Amino acid sequence: MEILVCIKQVPGTADVEVDSVTGVLKRDGVESKLNPYDLFALEMGFELAEKENARVTVITMGPMQAMEVLKEAVYMGAESGVLVSDRCFAGADVCATSYTLCQGIQKAGTFDVILCGKQTTDGDTAQVGPEIAEFMGIPHGANVMDITDIGENEITIRMNLEHRIQTQRMKMPCLLTVEKDANTPRLPSYKRKLNMSLDCLKTVSLKELSDQDSKHYGLDGSPTQVERIFPPEKKKDKEIVEENGQKLARYLIHILQEKKFL
Repeated sequence: MEILVCIKQVPGTADVEVDSVTGVLKRDGVESKLNPYDLFALEMGFELAEKENARVTVITMGPMQAMEVLKEAVYMGAESGVLVSDRCFAGADVCATSYTLCQGIQKAGTFDVILCGKQTTDGDTAQVGPEIAEFMGIPHGANVMDITDIGENEITIRMNLEHRIQTQRMKMPCLLTVEKDANTPRLPSYKRKLNMSLDCLKTVSLKELSDQDSKHYGLDGSPTQVERIFPPEKKKDKEIVEENGQKLARYLIHILQEKKFL
C-alpha cells in the first residue's frame, strides 16, 4: 500500500501583511510552521502504514522554504517527500492550488490513500482536499475521525458530520480529509534526523508536470480573485458595571435594546 499525505507550510503568526494588488499573503521573511491540522493527517498516515506495512510519502506546494515542512514530516516517519514549486504557481486560489497539487501527485506516483488535513490556518476554506479528489476523479470523505477497516480494494471510515457520525465504505484509491483531534500526533524523531538522508526529498517544477500550460496555474489559473482584504476594525471601548444580578441583567437588556440586538 502507498499512502500520500498533503501538507502545507503556513505563517506562524497572525501578524501577516497582505499584498494590496494581488490580495495574497506576503510570506517572505515571515516565521512559518507546519499547518497544525496536517499533523492529524500525518499521524493517521503513519498509523495506517504501521498496520499495513505501507510507505508514507508527503507532498507540499510552495516556495523553496516549504522544504522545511517536508523535512519535519520525514523526521516524524515519512519515507519521502515532494515539493511542487515554481514561480508561476504563486497567488493560486483553492481551485488552482488543488489542480497544481493534483498534477504534482500524478507526477509523484500512484497512491492507494491520500490524506489531507481538514483545513489550513491561513485559508480556512477546507476545499483543497475535496477539489484534489475531484480533479483526480477519485472518491473522497471529509472530517474523517478514523479508519476502521482496510480491505483488498476498499476502506471503511468514520466521519464526523454536523449532526451524526457516519460510517462509510469506499473504493481505493481515495482521498480523506482528517478531522482535528482524530489522534495524538507524534513528534519528530531526533534519531531519524541524525540518520535520515534528505536524498528522499525532491522538487518538481512546471516543466516536469504533464500539463505545462502556465495559464492553468497561479493567479492566471485562478477563477476567483480577492477584490479587497483588510483587517477588522478594533474597538477598545469598554465599560465595567458592578451591580447585583437583577440590576445587571436589566442593564444588559437595556444595552442590547439600545444597540438594536433585541
